[in-house]
Amino acid sequence: MKTNATTPFLTFLFAIAPVAFGQHQTFTANPDASKIAFTLGGTGHHVEGTFHVQSGRINFDRSAQTISGAVVVAAGSGDSGEPSRDKKMNSDVLEVARFAEVSFVPKSYQGAISAAGDSTIQVTGVFTLHGTPHDLTVPMQIHIDGAGLTAKTHFTVPYVKWGLKDPSIFILKVAKEVDIDLTLVGSLSTSN
Repeated sequence: MKTNATTPFLTFLFAIAPVAFGQHQTFTANPDASKIAFTLGGTGHHVEGTFHVQSGRINFDRSAQTISGAVVVAAGSGDSGEPSRDKKMNSDVLEVARFAEVSFVPKSYQGAISAAGDSTIQVTGVFTLHGTPHDLTVPMQIHIDGAGLTAKTHFTVPYVKWGLKDPSIFILKVAKEVDIDLTLVGSLSTSN
């Protein structure tokens, strides 16, 4: 019986194909399960609140270390628990009638994303606030469990430096930076 020399090689290729070519994955955030929390310090008061994730879809390839996509937040969804303050934030600071969305578009990442379990990477991209793009690098903690993915990050936005109105008045002074805690929860799909 004659043995075909290419048979073991082809068997090997088919065996590694999911590893070699199945690295491209898409993460789709579930807006209802995801959350953006913000904290704004100030003299005599401390403001905490949330924003609503409108959409999020991130494509990445662990083997090539590429990343693309976008996370979009509804700028007018800010909720600090005080309607009059939120109205002022929406109209005077964020100007949501003109700038309805805040977004982050990842361009690259450093580090390794594990196929399962926990990973920590640095993601660099463009954060667009008030219609103006800003380069931003954020640390990202990722947890993958089967077809589920959770991504968390904490970063600071120097909103006054970036051209937004300072809401301080008289003796009521607020910080010129706002702390953001982002948690994205969603599903992971693989394509070849």
